[in-house]
Amino acid sequence: MNPEDEKGKIWFNGKFVDWKDANIHVMSHVIHYGTAVFEGLRCYETEQGAATFRLMDHMRRLLDSAKIYRMEIPYTQQELFDACQETVRINNMKSAYLRPIAFRGYNTLGVDPMPNPVEVVIGALSWGKYLGDEAINDGVDVRVSSWTRMAPNTFPAMAKCGANYMNSQLIKMEAMAEGYIEGIALDASGYVSEGSGENIFVIRDGKLITPPLGASVLPGLTRNCVITLANELGYEVIEQLVPRELLYIADEVFFTGSAAEVSPIRTIDKIKIGSGTRGPITQKIQRRFFDIIEGKAEDKYGWLTYVYK
Repeated sequence: MNPEDEKGKIWFNGKFVDWKDANIHVMSHVIHYGTAVFEGLRCYETEQGAATFRLMDHMRRLLDSAKIYRMEIPYTQQELFDACQETVRINNMKSAYLRPIAFRGYNTLGVDPMPNPVEVVIGALSWGKYLGDEAINDGVDVRVSSWTRMAPNTFPAMAKCGANYMNSQLIKMEAMAEGYIEGIALDASGYVSEGSGENIFVIRDGKLITPPLGASVLPGLTRNCVITLANELGYEVIEQLVPRELLYIADEVFFTGSAAEVSPIRTIDKIKIGSGTRGPITQKIQRRFFDIIEGKAEDKYGWLTYVYK
């Protein structure tokens, strides 16, 4: 954690508190059962000033996740939106990574979460490129994980829930222990699902292919942006089940995510993907994406909300 971030303020149940005072009780339900839903989104430093990326859509997904887990969040989508903007402002940040989270707090410790209060926190921190500074240009080396994503009707993959990320941690730790940057998980049927914290796209013969939501993937907002931009650039995008072996014979493969943004993959299981570098279609999509979020091109999709007015 950046020491400078720790000098700032955190939005905690409707009030700003010092970073060091944003504490919960060790017997809170969330600590023992992972009962939290959360979001992660970036605030970008643009030529027109700091701007949050698809903030209202992120707040909608937060509320969707909470609804799936029968968690009543005591704030509206607009109130959460405003709180995120104010969190950036009160910390005087030009860019940031925002982490809104709602969790079950302190009351009882049974499996039943309902008696516990729902608490909501928004933190803002400095965070560089998630997969490393070189990932955007050079690509990353990944492996197919031995861990699979949750099967249908076990954990709801469409909810961004803290407990789900225990699975993500297994995928990530296994990959890093063996010298890779990231892992790619398969779903319960053996089809490609996603990375530990990213959606995935495969390019073959000029077409983009990405697993459907039914393959235990989170409905990523950057994933949605890439689909929109690829169509704008004239590329066909297909949502279909992706067999593992298609990864190896792809022309290009890349990850997407709020933290990872658009990150190319150069090898999978030590098999070179395409030329072994960032491919031309990935580069075009990257350039279009970054031009918009950096304020260098018209934001005709309304993805940015400027913080300081």
